[in-house]
Amino acid sequence: METGLFSYWPLFALAALAYIIGSVPTAVWAGKWLRGLDLREHGSGNAGATNAIRVLGPGIGFSVLLIDALKGVAAISLASVVKEYFTGEAPFVVFQIILGAMAILGHVFPLFASFRGGKGIATLVGISLILFREAFLICLAVFLIVFLVTRYVSMGSLAAAIVLPFAVIIIRDLSILPKIIFAVSIAIFVPLTHLNNIKRLLQGKENRISLKRQKS
Repeated sequence: METGLFSYWPLFALAALAYIIGSVPTAVWAGKWLRGLDLREHGSGNAGATNAIRVLGPGIGFSVLLIDALKGVAAISLASVVKEYFTGEAPFVVFQIILGAMAILGHVFPLFASFRGGKGIATLVGISLILFREAFLICLAVFLIVFLVTRYVSMGSLAAAIVLPFAVIIIRDLSILPKIIFAVSIAIFVPLTHLNNIKRLLQGKENRISLKRQKS
């Protein structure tokens, strides 16, 4: 059996593959192929599902959301290919988190779209679905309640992210420290990616989601 750093080449290869999966610019390609426009030049200018729903319509937008979430699921599921490399659950979870982080990096800085992507929230949803199954359901309920009341996707996303660490504690998913750290990181990461949204919310200028496609 190979020893040394080279023996871990499958791990590096899967991390690179996770980035490539994340780099699939679903919203950008959907806009170009189905509407003949660059989504990054319309609406909020973000290459994500929310702007796709707003500009391209709910049919295309929700399809973008689903595909972007599946990118996260696919990336983190790659870890199962090399599960024999890990002697315990905690190291395996760490590698899952690394793969998820690479997918988010690809979504935010996509190789196939001039490194101008979205915020990675939909991809993060897919990752969270695998890592925090029960807590994810709590966060999903929080998102839906906040969104349905306010019609602000950003506010729903912020609320769900902040609730995640508490949901992990509530369901007592505390046995694996990396998962706890990652949950806290998500609660910090999402608000940081939504600073402009927070500013607009405070100013009363944030756009609500409409189920009708906007004219570009």
